[in-house]
Amino acid sequence: MKFKSFGYCFVQGIKNIGRNRIFSLASAATMTLCIFLIGVFYSITSNINYNIDNISQGLCVKVFFQNDITGERLESIKNTIYENDIVTDIHYTSAEEAWEQYKQKYFGDYYNELADAYENDNPLINSASYEVYFNEPSAQKDLVDYISKIDGVRKVNSSDNAANGLSETGKLVNICSVFVIVLLIAVALFLINNTISIGISVRSDEISIMRLLGAKNSFIRAPFIVEGILLGLIGAVIPIIIVYFAYDGAIRNLLSNSSFLSGIIELQGVGDILKLYVPVALILGIGIGLIGSMISLAKHLKA
Repeated sequence: MKFKSFGYCFVQGIKNIGRNRIFSLASAATMTLCIFLIGVFYSITSNINYNIDNISQGLCVKVFFQNDITGERLESIKNTIYENDIVTDIHYTSAEEAWEQYKQKYFGDYYNELADAYENDNPLINSASYEVYFNEPSAQKDLVDYISKIDGVRKVNSSDNAANGLSETGKLVNICSVFVIVLLIAVALFLINNTISIGISVRSDEISIMRLLGAKNSFIRAPFIVEGILLGLIGAVIPIIIVYFAYDGAIRNLLSNSSFLSGIIELQGVGDILKLYVPVALILGIGIGLIGSMISLAKHLKA
């Protein structure tokens, strides 16, 4: 298509929006709402997953050893555990450190008296351990099975409820995200399709004359494709701006007015949200506009 023809089609696409301003406004507004809601839902699910990941980093299993194990064997066990891909860190706690932690935690106000009573006795003499940190809660059982088979390991303690809870929460959040996003995209496609269809109906006589004069289908279709893309672009840019200011204001208010909340969860910065949301919103907006117009053209402008 020549530049002059492209310019004509682009101008006609803009005029189409003006001719059907009510339906165009409705489509752009609905597209804006849909992509904004996707942004809201993405912001929420992204922060949930972000906090799940942070909590997951604190998950660990505790590995206890056979009695009278040597330092060389401990190092060998550590190296073997590290061979598992999901292991991120290992922290060693000696029997003396375990006993000191126990006294600090449970002796309370009677620490001095009870500590003196056990000065030369360590009831936790066989409690040296490795705390093994990992990054996949759903794989905890496999990790426990893997470590339990290592020679020199006596017992592996784990928190199945915490790991399973995090894993199931993550899956549920992701499933809900996909469902809502697909639903909103379907609604936006439907409205863009209707808007383009109305535009074709309004210009049916003009299109018939253009065909009689020998205009190619690509020349007839181009203005409607431009119309769909422009509506999609408008419907993407507006929610990006809204999400930026709304999210930035929301996290500022939450963190400044709720010290309790800020101590429980950690929120992502607006830049972290936008670096994925902006390209996705633009691709969705332009893609929905293009696909919606193509569907409508396929139905109404068959050769």
